[in-house]
Amino acid sequence: MKTIETRALAAWLDDTLQASRFRDYCPNGLQVEGKNKIKHIITGVTASEALLRAAIARGADAVLVHHGWFWKNEDARVRGPKRTRLALTLAHELNLFAYHLPLDAHPTLGNNAQLARVLGLEPARRDDGTPLTCGHDNLVWLGGAPGVQTLGQLAEQVQARLGRAPLLVGEPDQPVGRVAWCTGGAQGMMADAVDAGATVYITGEVSEPTTHLARETGTGFIGAGHHATERYGVQALGNAVAEAFGVRVEFVDIDNPV
Repeated sequence: MKTIETRALAAWLDDTLQASRFRDYCPNGLQVEGKNKIKHIITGVTASEALLRAAIARGADAVLVHHGWFWKNEDARVRGPKRTRLALTLAHELNLFAYHLPLDAHPTLGNNAQLARVLGLEPARRDDGTPLTCGHDNLVWLGGAPGVQTLGQLAEQVQARLGRAPLLVGEPDQPVGRVAWCTGGAQGMMADAVDAGATVYITGEVSEPTTHLARETGTGFIGAGHHATERYGVQALGNAVAEAFGVRVEFVDIDNPV
């Protein structure tokens, strides 16, 4: 089985995802350094205790996630669940790699690109072929839903593809025109999508003001689940690592209803 040096993998990931471009809510890249060589990687959405224990049980050398640690404004003290997670990681010399906004935004491997693939959405493209986007850091993608006529039909397609019933705000029979989407907790970017001409907005989570904005602008809203919409970018990234370096990469899906 092939191996790769930890710092070489970190450099490749940083470069591939252009991590330095983003002003994020957490550090991106190698968050906890473990063994200096890696031959087995576990990927997942969040660096939870359950995912860490799964990695340890499988004899992995590294964990690669979308949601890592050390978030802005969080309590810096190492106690409770934070202590348990960190202790497990250090005791087993796990490398923890995490990429938040860089993994959302990547034009092919990212969460938005991969959600479009899974849901059958067609991104609009600029003249240079890059996706048409809007919002903070151009994280919201714009496009359409080929073959889907109504908001209700789109919600049914989302449910079938993601395996969970989404929250729907809007009339099921209203037509689908321009669709905007951004995975995870991007409900706060809905106004940007509306300003860009979207008639439907798909994201993971919902907040109380979201319903009013959807109703008052006539924009259909689909809340498809934070975890459910962000399972695919890290899988695509893991597959790219496996193809580039020949190391073993395994995705572990820790169920989360949110």
